[in-house]
Amino acid sequence: MDGVIRASYIGGMPYRWWPATLAALIGIEPWEALEALNADRRLPRSGVALGLPVLSVWARTAAGRPLIVVLRHEGGLDWLIVGALDMTPAQLAEFEGWEASCRTDA
Repeated sequence: MDGVIRASYIGGMPYRWWPATLAALIGIEPWEALEALNADRRLPRSGVALGLPVLSVWARTAAGRPLIVVLRHEGGLDWLIVGALDMTPAQLAEFEGWEASCRTDA
């Protein structure tokens, strides 16, 4: 075993959990992170963590909880979930501003 939990497929996109991520989740359920990754509206942001390129996905769960899920690209369509956290008040304000700019009133 390579130390990585089996893939979860959402909309054909394979996400795998790094075991340390699951152990470090405090107050966030794994399914909530997956819901955020599957949200209709997601704000992707590239960055670097520990010298490695990562993608943070800012989104809401089905219940509306704002989360940031941090991913590392493994190649092809495969992504490793390396973190999930609640947004800070400043991040939430920025995210809500982004959400407001995306709204279209029909």
